Amino acid sequence: MRSRPAIPWIHIALYAALLAGGTVALQWLDYQRLVRSYPSAIYDGLLATGFLVLGLWLGMRLLGRRAPAAASGIEGNPQAQAALGISPRELEVLHEIAAGHSNKEIALRLHVSENTVKTHVARLLEKLEARRRTDALRKARELGLVP
Repeated sequence: MRSRPAIPWIHIALYAALLAGGTVALQWLDYQRLVRSYPSAIYDGLLATGFLVLGLWLGMRLLGRRAPAAASGIEGNPQAQAALGISPRELEVLHEIAAGHSNKEIALRLHVSENTVKTHVARLLEKLEARRRTDALRKARELGLVP
């Protein structure tokens, strides 16, 4: 029985490199044909991508970093706040509720635990003599605590 001669690894590596080079050359030629066939579509795509990036950047820049209502100068009605005994943190939670955020979202935004938010909400409901968050918001708006 005759044994086959061993193929040196260098020949396999060279053959693989030639195949890879040929594939890259074919892909490059196909890309060149695509660019020549549809130049306006490519320019439109690049322009749309540019506007998308610009819009995202402007949106993040202009709308991304809003200060909480209490820190932005909207203090509401200080007399009603003092009369009800609402703390500044509870007022922040009330503003977040008015913005439509859930307890979990409020906790993330104010960097506190969800249980802390639940406690603040419960105290707000008690102080505003409300059963639900919507009742509390209605009363807070009537008193001028939130816009």
